[in-house]
Amino acid sequence: MGRLLAIDFGKVRTGIAVTDELQLIASGLTTVQTKDLLTFLKDYTDKETVELFLVGEPKQMNNEPSESEVLISNFLKKLEKAIPAIPIKRVDERFTSKMAFQTMIDSGLSKKQRKNKALVDEISATLILQNYLHYK
Repeated sequence: MGRLLAIDFGKVRTGIAVTDELQLIASGLTTVQTKDLLTFLKDYTDKETVELFLVGEPKQMNNEPSESEVLISNFLKKLEKAIPAIPIKRVDERFTSKMAFQTMIDSGLSKKQRKNKALVDEISATLILQNYLHYK
C-alpha cells in the first residue's frame, strides 16, 4: 500500500499531511510555499509511494465553490500533468482552519505559537486526511 497525501492548498502556503504506509494514521508533514508545491510533490513521490492525492475543496455554506477554487483548479491541471500516475480526489474542507485553530488551543499552544499560519495549514491538511480516513 502507498501513502495517502492530503493538500490544504493556499494562495501563499500549502499544508501537507500524509498517512503511514498502512493508511491508518494521519500526520502533518510540512507546509511549503505554494509556488514550490509542484516541485515538492514531485520530489516526495520520487522517494515515497503515494497512492492518492487528497485535495481540499473549499466550499461556502451554500455549497457553492469558494473564491480560491479557481486557483486550486489551475493547480490540479498542473498536478495531473506532472504526476499522472497518482489519482486526485477532492475532499470538503469546510471548517478545517477553524478546527485547526481550536486544536492548537486545546493542545495548550501559546498565543505566539497559534499565530504560526504555517502550522495552521499543516494541521488543516491533517484534518482533511483524518476526515477522509474516518469516512472511507
